Amino acid sequence: QVQLVESGGGLVQAGGSLSLSCAASGRTFINYAMGWFRQVPGKEREFVAAISWRTGSTYYADSVKGRFTISRDNAKNTMYLQMNSLKPEGTAVYYCAARLFRATTNPGEYNYWGQGTQVTISS
Repeated sequence: QVQLVESGGGLVQAGGSLSLSCAASGRTFINYAMGWFRQVPGKEREFVAAISWRTGSTYYADSVKGRFTISRDNAKNTMYLQMNSLKPEGTAVYYCAARLFRATTNPGEYNYWGQGTQVTISS
């Protein structure tokens, strides 16, 4: 059973930084892609970033390019999202997700999800 557990959310001022973690367990993730998504009430879940566990290739939404960095630690089975220069419109619940093989930007194509962590960015 795949389990994903996010941590690191909180309240931060605009312009500040925050780092999220996603601890994965339940299987070997070498053939998986993992991603970060975010959602605000009343809106669809939005792609933020994704990473191929095997190759380390990364993908970003245009809205976060240059400010967010996704990474993974194979030994710890943990994925990270370093968020810099945060903007109030980034306030959302952030979820990590996993799927086999190819990273995609479509949340409907991810099979496993964490419970989410709230990120609030004050102006």
